[in-house]
Amino acid sequence: MSIQPDIVIIGSGIGGATVAAGLAPSGASILILEAGGHIEDRPENRDQRAIFQRGHFRPKETWYEAGGEGFNPGNYYNVGGNSKFYGAVLVRYRREDFLEMRHREGVSPAWPYPYEELEPWYSAAERLYQVRGTLGEDPTEPQHTLPYPFPPVPDEAAIALVRKRLMAAGLHPYSLPLGIDIDRWLKKAKTPWDAHPNANDGKMDAESTALAEALKHDNVRLQTGSRVTRLVTGPDGRSITAVRYVRAGVEETLSPRLVILSAGAVQSAALLLRSADEANPRGLANSSDQVGRNFMNHNSSAVIALSPSYRNTSIYQKTFGFNDFYLSDGAGGPPLGNVQLLGRVSGRILKANMPAVPEWLLDRVSRHAIDFYAMSEDLPHPESRITVDGDRIVLKWTRTNWDAHLELVAKLKAVLKKTGFPIVLSRAFDKRTPSHQCGTVRIGNDPATAPLDVYCRAFDHPNLFVVDASFLPTSAAVNPALTVAAQALRVADHIRSRELVAQ
Repeated sequence: MSIQPDIVIIGSGIGGATVAAGLAPSGASILILEAGGHIEDRPENRDQRAIFQRGHFRPKETWYEAGGEGFNPGNYYNVGGNSKFYGAVLVRYRREDFLEMRHREGVSPAWPYPYEELEPWYSAAERLYQVRGTLGEDPTEPQHTLPYPFPPVPDEAAIALVRKRLMAAGLHPYSLPLGIDIDRWLKKAKTPWDAHPNANDGKMDAESTALAEALKHDNVRLQTGSRVTRLVTGPDGRSITAVRYVRAGVEETLSPRLVILSAGAVQSAALLLRSADEANPRGLANSSDQVGRNFMNHNSSAVIALSPSYRNTSIYQKTFGFNDFYLSDGAGGPPLGNVQLLGRVSGRILKANMPAVPEWLLDRVSRHAIDFYAMSEDLPHPESRITVDGDRIVLKWTRTNWDAHLELVAKLKAVLKKTGFPIVLSRAFDKRTPSHQCGTVRIGNDPATAPLDVYCRAFDHPNLFVVDASFLPTSAAVNPALTVAAQALRVADHIRSRELVAQ
């Protein structure tokens, strides 16, 4: 570009798209660089054999374990990032998640600010992402200054029956806050939305909401197929003076005033580490030696309950969850986690993990099953980390709090058996299924222990911000998308009122 943009945003997922929406009214020239392209409207988008059995959308990418073994991580690179495939659960962290919380295997540290600081931005993010929900059902729900902008997605009859049974057992199922226009989604095809890509079909993802809002402004531009390879500092080693990227095999360079890195918890950390130079030998934003550390990935399991007398006629299923074991184990002990419904699991989906079993038999089983997702907090650990070896990304995941997760699964199984499901099976997700990766470039008040300040600005580089799930100091035990979006709007407001004015 002959005229350099004021701001370059690297990545168009929840963080990048939302900060772009917040910055767009400033009038600053903004260029969003996205490595991938748009998800096209194709038959495979709703073809569960293509999605789950053939891995049609799964990127052909290899990361490596610390011992050298390669694996396919399952992250997506396209406009809208992983949100194109997400379950559209847009839930707030609980107030207690911002405080120090003791778990069975350690302590989840306090955030550098309380829930009340982010609360107005949660409300703004719920409006931007058109969240469907209701208040008053979940005792752990934190204070809201505004109600949800739309009523909740309704339970289908078979799901309402299970909700009623759980309530009779003394639990508190609540309507999941969802970013989905269910009528639009079902008009295209009668499938769940969880793990199914969205091509403007009614899912409120980063592209269909925040990015669409940003691109209404003439000063915002999206450039696809642009993979950023390096950030370059000036002679002082502090200011970011250049962004290098490759497009159609050609290396290009930009020199913006501000750089906002939103490539995702793993790729953002990897880019900072790969951008090491003489003044920053451990990588950019890394005088604390914390970039790449404290990687977190929720402990999570699929739990499938079966009963010959239960008939699951639902299409999408994913409408409620419960937090009765979220703040404690239900008996005054340490927290266990969140439970929510999965998108409806069909025989075509089950076949991906049980290839030897005939699909017709799996379909018959699924008609008598209901599917849950159990999720527990993974605590930050300095040796759970991302490193780079040339072009290789190396992941050493030191999983924490696993015994608490096993207890959550056991309690869920016991509850489901009590409510009429004699057979309950579970399967844990591993590193090949990204379960809300976060924490690798965390915020804090002390530059000796955190790469970023409370507005996601790098302590080491005054014109560099990192706005994606990597900033999260804790993983909590709920989906982080809305928290990332809320912080992105908060950061955008700070940049508009402080950084752009100062420059």
